[in-house]
Amino acid sequence: MAKTILFTGGGSAGHVTPNLALIERLRKEGYTIQYMGSQDGIERDLIEDLRIPYHAIPCGKLRRYFSWKNFTDPFRVVAGVFAARRIVRQIKPDAVFSKGGFVSVPVVIGAHGRAPIVIHESDYTPGLANRVAGRFADTVCVTFEDTLSSVGAKGVFTGTPIRPALYEGDAKRGLNLAAFDGEKPVLLIMGGSLGAKAVNDTVRAALPRLLRAFDVIHLCGRGKVDDAAACAGYRQYEYVTKELPDLFACADVVLSRAGANAVFELLALCKPALLVPLPRSASRGDQLLNAGYFARKGYAMVLEQEQLTPDTLVDALGDLYHRRLSFISTMSHEEKADGTDEVLAVIRKAAEAPCATCRKHTHDPGDCPKQTR
Repeated sequence: MAKTILFTGGGSAGHVTPNLALIERLRKEGYTIQYMGSQDGIERDLIEDLRIPYHAIPCGKLRRYFSWKNFTDPFRVVAGVFAARRIVRQIKPDAVFSKGGFVSVPVVIGAHGRAPIVIHESDYTPGLANRVAGRFADTVCVTFEDTLSSVGAKGVFTGTPIRPALYEGDAKRGLNLAAFDGEKPVLLIMGGSLGAKAVNDTVRAALPRLLRAFDVIHLCGRGKVDDAAACAGYRQYEYVTKELPDLFACADVVLSRAGANAVFELLALCKPALLVPLPRSASRGDQLLNAGYFARKGYAMVLEQEQLTPDTLVDALGDLYHRRLSFISTMSHEEKADGTDEVLAVIRKAAEAPCATCRKHTHDPGDCPKQTR
């Protein structure tokens, strides 16, 4: 009987795309995959495109700031827990894997005691959702070795999963897609799936000078394309999926936020990057920690948003391009740039664990009424 793995994670592409790398491999190995996520999050479109059974549940966001929704969302979380528990009883997964995001909390709580639970923390320090989910998980995979001190005995240093498709990009296809002739180096700008207004505005203000040195591909976020900025050598996209490997392949340097998934994809592909982390005023500071780690390791340069101006941006990108070979050399020696195999090993081990009730590794659904694992 094929083992079933229930995946969860959502709210942004960063909580979904690592799952795609794992799902692709596990499906090829014969595992049955199901997914639980929010009713209208980005994860639903990405997963349903793969024709994977998708179970939508209510969920509430965990916030660190005041909002009137803080009074209603706890009820949505509780409703999500009951919905998740009901679905878990139906599909009887052999293991649950959570990539995080607020939708994962009710799933992990609802699955607790009914299947081994593995969660993955991408950032240097655990986010609020994973701090809650970690209490119910059996294993916590971490991207940064330093994070082990924050998660205790459950922690396993794995690195982060990287989508195999990213390695299959073709530079010529990328140049053709952007309608560039390849005579200038290519600057790829990534603001994340939700976009980055501060980065977008500064890039467009600096665009005349940037275009003297680079052809520019700008992934600016849904609804953030500026038709007035269109010009030769500048190509805008709201968001890309299948095209991303080719755009990566043709890029000489990258300007990016410092979300953990993004920076480790850059590391795996050995792409020199200028990181502009989200400031503490707009986040819990995780991107600042991620960026600081990458700067210390010699994998990237950092320009904090408070210092971001058209002048500092142009200067930093010029410096990055001139030093690009040094960054590429340093990144090429990192052994944990791609943690896909390590995370898969943890999931397989969890799925093969014996049932806590009947002590069997496999059984027919009717053999173990409680289905408590």
